[in-house]
Amino acid sequence: MSQRDYYEVLGVSKSANESELKKAYRQQALKYHPDKNPGDKQAEDKFKEASEAYDILKNPEKRQVYDQFGHEGLKGRGFGGFSGFDDIFSQFGDIFGDFFGGGGGQRAGSDLRLDISISFQEAVFGTEKEVEVSKHNPCGTCRGSGAKPGHSPQPCRTCRGTGQVIRAQGFFSVQSTCPDCRGAGQTITHPCTECHGDGRVLKNKKLSINIPAGVDDGSRLRLREEGEPGQQGLPPGDLYVIMHVAAHESFHREGHDIHCRLMLTFSQAALGADIEVPLLDEGKSQVISVPAGVQTNESYRIPGAGVPQLRGHGRGDLMIHFIVETPKGLNKRQKELFRELSEIDGNSVKETLKGFFQKLRM
Repeated sequence: MSQRDYYEVLGVSKSANESELKKAYRQQALKYHPDKNPGDKQAEDKFKEASEAYDILKNPEKRQVYDQFGHEGLKGRGFGGFSGFDDIFSQFGDIFGDFFGGGGGQRAGSDLRLDISISFQEAVFGTEKEVEVSKHNPCGTCRGSGAKPGHSPQPCRTCRGTGQVIRAQGFFSVQSTCPDCRGAGQTITHPCTECHGDGRVLKNKKLSINIPAGVDDGSRLRLREEGEPGQQGLPPGDLYVIMHVAAHESFHREGHDIHCRLMLTFSQAALGADIEVPLLDEGKSQVISVPAGVQTNESYRIPGAGVPQLRGHGRGDLMIHFIVETPKGLNKRQKELFRELSEIDGNSVKETLKGFFQKLRM
């Protein structure tokens, strides 16, 4: 069976440059890839045909021979076709990586995490913190190459510089990091003495972090491109700042509301009182009117004195919960007044056992 013209297979002219060849092959490979056409023998054959055509035409020496002598000219020069899918994937791992999640050995930087502690007020009203982050930076001696000055990294022979090895299993392909270069796509025979071949050195960097009003314990801030730098000039990862909010001695938070307890004496609870209570806002307070006869666990709401909305407008409320205290260590006069009050109420301080059970049944 005669072979089709390689230019016809890829759908390009004989004057097509390297970029046009690669683009045409990518389109054919994506269209006929076995993973996208399971069980389709015709698609499998077209995929092999396109891969073989690209392998010949992308190589200047092979292309020149083919242009002069056609398919017959390739056979006697060791330029034969592929032996199977393993050969295809090893040749074009970089292209298939673009299709199926690889993209070669160069990797963008990794993300970093920084945990910081802030006070209750700083979380509610926002603050600015200066922190120090330890991360890798390009080595100044080798300028990030990892190689000793005067030397250069060499493409990895195992993965041909892609950083990935791809093996076919039936109609499926398995992509993994190259075991020899560990995904770098290159090997360094003369490592830099400063960074020992890594291309990066660990340094501390000071950052000013603007913490918005309304963050809560466990809130996370993302600082773009403040993480580890990527390989060979690729962008760095992000820095995630995790907030740990200290407890307050008087207030606690529930959503956007702040809660606190206010202790009242018997007389304040019975007669009512005007009491000045401090707000969370520094230096501010507000007088509230405690109604006469207030009971324990009743509450008073101050609108807009709570936590600001993190992604919106307005603030939550301050909830004041009343607790009526039972006095201890009464002096003689206080005891007399309480006995007198008890007699006025018609309740004897010394109840009989029978009278006590009668009250329980009411």
